[in-house]
Amino acid sequence: MILITGASRGIGKFLFEKFSDANTIDEKVIGTYLNENEELSGNDKFFRLDITKYEELENLSEMLRPEIKNLKLINCAGNNYNCFAHKSSPAEWSKVIETNLTGTYNTIRAFLPVMREQGYGRIINFSSIVAETGIPGTSAYAASKAGLWGMTRSMAVENASKGITINNLNLGYFDIGMINEVSEDYQQIVKKKIPTGKFGDPGNIFNAVKFIIQSDYINGTSVDINGGIY
Repeated sequence: MILITGASRGIGKFLFEKFSDANTIDEKVIGTYLNENEELSGNDKFFRLDITKYEELENLSEMLRPEIKNLKLINCAGNNYNCFAHKSSPAEWSKVIETNLTGTYNTIRAFLPVMREQGYGRIINFSSIVAETGIPGTSAYAASKAGLWGMTRSMAVENASKGITINNLNLGYFDIGMINEVSEDYQQIVKKKIPTGKFGDPGNIFNAVKFIIQSDYINGTSVDINGGIY
């Protein structure tokens, strides 16, 4: 089974569609989403839940348990808040941490027991170049994504003997997702920093996820996919 959080938009939606199209074996692809979506409501491949609420993920885990086999958990759900720290809302700042970091923990925590019982698991988290480069106004997002590095490493060590790998993909700028929320002028500034002068093809993300799923000796790592920007 492949479970993708945040599968209604951006990278999560892209990966859900790619894995569904590429799925030539008897393996179910499941997605989660948060905001109301008429297209997804009633679709048995999608579940609406809030990853900041652990009990909702625990309920999903228990419901899916009879179907779960060789689970691949891809944590795409995320939130953003842009504001200089001295002007920022503590409540909005905390929401980003709660979603991107605690929400990812909640998801992993809910499904780790069945992975450990089965002796197999692939967990892929998504961090960001924003956590490495120091971009004004992104302290909440950067902190949440940097926190994934330490959490991933610790969990990887805890679960390696159970056939479970846990890794991060540190994404640069792609033609998908949150880059569309910034102005065209800023997008051009970002492109000038990228050696290729362009945003990445999201197919690179799909290829990296597939590679990590197939690799039992890649564990506890953070892999940069950013076109050489530093």
